[in-house]
Amino acid sequence: MALMAPVENGKIVETESQNSLKNKTGNTDGMDRDAFLQLLVAQMQYQDPLEPTSNTEYISQYAQFSQVEQIQNMAGTMELQRASSLVGQEVYIKTTTSAGDTKYVRGQVDYVVFEGGKAYLAIDEELYSMDDLDTVVDKTYQDAYDKALDFSVKMNKLPVLGGVDLTDAKAIDELKEIYEGMSDYEKGFLTKETEDKYKQYVDKLTEVRRKAGLDEEGNELPKDDTVDESGDVEESGGADTDSEAGNEAEGGTEDAGEA
Repeated sequence: MALMAPVENGKIVETESQNSLKNKTGNTDGMDRDAFLQLLVAQMQYQDPLEPTSNTEYISQYAQFSQVEQIQNMAGTMELQRASSLVGQEVYIKTTTSAGDTKYVRGQVDYVVFEGGKAYLAIDEELYSMDDLDTVVDKTYQDAYDKALDFSVKMNKLPVLGGVDLTDAKAIDELKEIYEGMSDYEKGFLTKETEDKYKQYVDKLTEVRRKAGLDEEGNELPKDDTVDESGDVEESGGADTDSEAGNEAEGGTEDAGEA
């Protein structure tokens, strides 16, 4: 299993992938069939000729080793099946650096490598031991969580509610677009406090825009509309309507007198 390590300032920097592989492959203390047969031959070669080991004992040792080997092969097959089921899934890998620090690597499992009886998960072309698998996450869940987190981070960058002005309109409009594009499932990841705060920002921006002669979308209001101090729009044509009504009433009175 080839590894390439980045170099900084003339020193090799170990990645999370390399730490994961080193910590696991370095702890393998199993024995393969060739090693066992070499030990068995050495045992037969250097046995006491006056008290030789019986053939039955050799056969028993070999049978026990075969059973252990079959169990190891079965465990390896099960691990491979488990690793293969993770292909395409979003996972978190928990690794420990050489300094003892814990780091998490998140990503999608692209493929699985099986080597030396061990399964390794490939994430962004880096291999990680199955032993370091920490969490398997549903992609829909993770996307919803990320969207809610991004929404909260952007809202927290806004000024205090009383300091909102037209320069914050673009940021609040972007929040509104994100919120209205979220499904009910995704909105469920937002706290009630976050939603209430978001609505306060939208209402505040609407108020600021009305005072500036703009509608909720930021477009200019018609020239015959005025905005009072509270931000409510009043139509200036009301006075003319009253005058016309008065003139009609006066004309009616004159007509009645002539009759």
